[in-house]
Amino acid sequence: MYRCFLNLNPDERLLVKSIAYCLLITFISFSNPVWAADDPSSPANESHFTLWQLPNQTGTQIMSYVMKTTQGALIVVDGGMPGDAPYLANFLKERGNVVEAWFISHPHTDHFSALSEILKKPGDLKIKAIYASLLPPAWIDKNASEGEAKLYHEFVATVAASEHVIQEVSPDQSFNFDGVSIEVLAVKNPEITHNGINNSSMVFKVTDSKKSVLFTGDLGVEGGEKLLKSPMAERLKADYIQMAHHGQTGVSEAFYQHVAPRFCLWPTPLWLWDVDNGGGKGSGPWKTLEVRAWMEKLSIEKHYNMHEGLQVIE
Repeated sequence: MYRCFLNLNPDERLLVKSIAYCLLITFISFSNPVWAADDPSSPANESHFTLWQLPNQTGTQIMSYVMKTTQGALIVVDGGMPGDAPYLANFLKERGNVVEAWFISHPHTDHFSALSEILKKPGDLKIKAIYASLLPPAWIDKNASEGEAKLYHEFVATVAASEHVIQEVSPDQSFNFDGVSIEVLAVKNPEITHNGINNSSMVFKVTDSKKSVLFTGDLGVEGGEKLLKSPMAERLKADYIQMAHHGQTGVSEAFYQHVAPRFCLWPTPLWLWDVDNGGGKGSGPWKTLEVRAWMEKLSIEKHYNMHEGLQVIE
C-alpha cells in the first residue's frame, strides 16, 4: 500500500492525507465525544447576565434595573415612577416581553409605581412572578406617612386586580435563572420604625461566572447595621454595589467598606448627584457628596451614573 501511495502524484497524495485526517478526527470524536453544550467549563455554558441601569424619564430619583441571562431570561428590579412605565415597557418588549422574575425592593413610589402602571395595561407583556418582602398593612397604617400608606395600599390592590400574587421572600432564599444565582440576604425589619420602609428594603446578590452585584434598595443605617451583625454579612462582598437610597442617607460608610466593591451603580439624578437644589453644587441638604467621598477612599474603578443615560454592565 505504501508503494501505491508513492506512485501517486503530489495532488493525489494530498487528497489521501486529507481524507485520512478527517477519518481520524471523526474516530476520536465518536470515541470520546465532548460537546460544548455538555461541558460545564465551556465558555458557551458559562453563566452570565447583562445588567442595564435604566435612566429616569421624569427628573426624579428612581431605581430601575433589568437583567438578561444568556438564555434570554429577563429579571427586573423595581422600575421607577409612573412616568417611567412606558420606557420600561418598551425596553422589555424589545427583549422578549417575558419577565421571569420581578423584584420589588420596598414599597415606595419611586420603586414600584412603574410596575403598577404596567400591570394596569400589560399588553403582551408576561410576568411570571413578582417577589417582595412587604411590611404588613397594619404596620404601614401605624408607622408610615399618610401619603406612603395610600400608595402602598394602591399598589397592593393593583397587583391583586391584575391576578398576580406578591410572593414573599425569606432570608437565605435563593433563585437560579440559567445558572445566574440570586441570594436573598435581608428582608423586612418591622422592629425598625425609624426610616422604617427604607430600612425594610430587600437586599440580594446576583452572581454569574464573572461578577456579582449587590442590590441594597433604600436600606438605611439601622438596617445596614443589623445586616452587618447577621450571619449573612460574610456574603455581602460583591464586585458591584447599587448605592443605597440613591447614594445618600442610606447605609453607613462601614457597610460599603465591608462590601468592598470595585464598581458603583448610582440610581441618582444629576441634581442629587451634585446636591443642587437650584443654587449650584452643594446647595442642597442631601448627603451625596459625603458618600462620594467615602467611595473615593475605596478606589472605585468605575461609577455607573443614571444621570449619564442608560448604563450597561456585561
